[in-house]
Amino acid sequence: MPVPDLFREGLARGWQTLDASHLEDNRTLEADVAIVGSGAGGGTTAEILSKAGLKVLLIEEGPLRTSSDFKMREPEAYSTLYQEGMGRSSKDGAITIMQGRAVGGTTLVNWTSSFRTPEQTLNYWADNFAVKGHSAGAMAPWFEQMEARLGVQPWALAPNANNGVIRDGCEKLGWNWDIIPRNVRGCWDLGYCGLGCPTNAKQSMLVTTIPASLDRGACLLYSARAHRLVFDNDRVSSLECLAMDERNVAPKGPKITVRAKHYVLAGGGINTPAILLRSNAPDPHDRTGKRTFLHLTVFSAAQFDRTINPFYGAPQSVYSDHFQWREGVSGPMGYKLEVPPMQPAFASVLLGGYGESSATRMASLPNTNMMLALLRDGFHPDSDGGSVELRSDGTPVLDYPFSDYIWDGVRRALHSMAEVQFAAGARAVMPAHADGAYETNQKALHQQIDTLKLAPYLIRLGSAHVMGGCAMSEDPKLGVVDSMGRHHQLENLSIHDGSLFPTSIGANPQLSIYGLTAKLANDLATTM
Repeated sequence: MPVPDLFREGLARGWQTLDASHLEDNRTLEADVAIVGSGAGGGTTAEILSKAGLKVLLIEEGPLRTSSDFKMREPEAYSTLYQEGMGRSSKDGAITIMQGRAVGGTTLVNWTSSFRTPEQTLNYWADNFAVKGHSAGAMAPWFEQMEARLGVQPWALAPNANNGVIRDGCEKLGWNWDIIPRNVRGCWDLGYCGLGCPTNAKQSMLVTTIPASLDRGACLLYSARAHRLVFDNDRVSSLECLAMDERNVAPKGPKITVRAKHYVLAGGGINTPAILLRSNAPDPHDRTGKRTFLHLTVFSAAQFDRTINPFYGAPQSVYSDHFQWREGVSGPMGYKLEVPPMQPAFASVLLGGYGESSATRMASLPNTNMMLALLRDGFHPDSDGGSVELRSDGTPVLDYPFSDYIWDGVRRALHSMAEVQFAAGARAVMPAHADGAYETNQKALHQQIDTLKLAPYLIRLGSAHVMGGCAMSEDPKLGVVDSMGRHHQLENLSIHDGSLFPTSIGANPQLSIYGLTAKLANDLATTM
């Protein structure tokens, strides 16, 4: 029986939407609040403000794709649902950056892992960045609200074999592990979350907050790039958007002028700073785009005699924080252990090799586990993160320098993952590195890791989590906005996304964005 396409049903009922790629002439749109970005921050904000009776305009650069469009095919999904067609990377090309770009943002393509912001992180922000009002106790009601709204619960089914490697290895080593909460309802356990959920089980913004907003009269403008803000003294007077072509590759000519009482930027940790930079927004302390953080991610592959089939089943359901805080908050870089799903195209990039070596590794994919480590950056004097810059055409790019502090974390993470994989029964383990090779002997593998040259382009690096760049702080010298997300120099501009974070957070960030922006949006609704 076909799964109903709930979004298309809403469109048939008369939701207000505008596809900018079909525009031939300039347009002017008006609203009480204009929200740029339809992901975790933008979608959450849109629902809360529209429920408060405000006229909301939600603006998305990417296309509208709904469950009927999700065919679980990598080429289609990567080219249409991700920033730069899955080609976004750091300035030097050494780090692949996976971010969504479609109605629903990254919530459309993430792997559903939903963690509250660690208390250690919240305390660090308060102590070091003059952030007020966001303690674990103050945030708990907002996390509870969004967990209920989006069906966040620890995954109740048995982990697939890929995730089971973490559980089994940590059990044998005596390391801590736990079950990951996921934002799903009625999940079919397919494992293709990163390609768009064809059953509407993933509680992304596409099937939750955006429909709720449209039901209350909000308008959705998509295939429109928020280009720049226009200022009148200390206020934003308008927002200029550019209509994208039908392939969503480049602007095609028509402009959309948006006039609103208040503007909310929720484009994420690269795009939000970019809008402010393109607009020459007031920035007296040179904070915009600075201290932008990734959970830099490294990988370790393992071959088993048993079947793993890492492409099926809930992508992430088990994690270990054994190495997250054990050296203290500001000591050597901590990291979280998880696994990625391994659809074939994605797997071929992580496993590496070419010609016969690539073919051999891919032939063993059904018996392969891949583990990842999310490195927690921003808590040490030697971890300043990166900076968002503009290319000559005005598009953003993240410059992310490497340091000895980072490389130390990378090497330790490779050792830890290898230990877990061997403890879980792997017959061979290989670090994801250009010079990495499968080793059947654990001692020899650790020796290999110790001798690997850690440098850009050699070690395979990626990230799906971009944070910071418009940090919140009560001190304008430390942040772009205050603790409630309001711009320090522009009275009718707020930021509601992961760019608010003064550091990375040490956990998959979507629930952190949901909870924080729910609090900020409720505050905004009461003051408009």
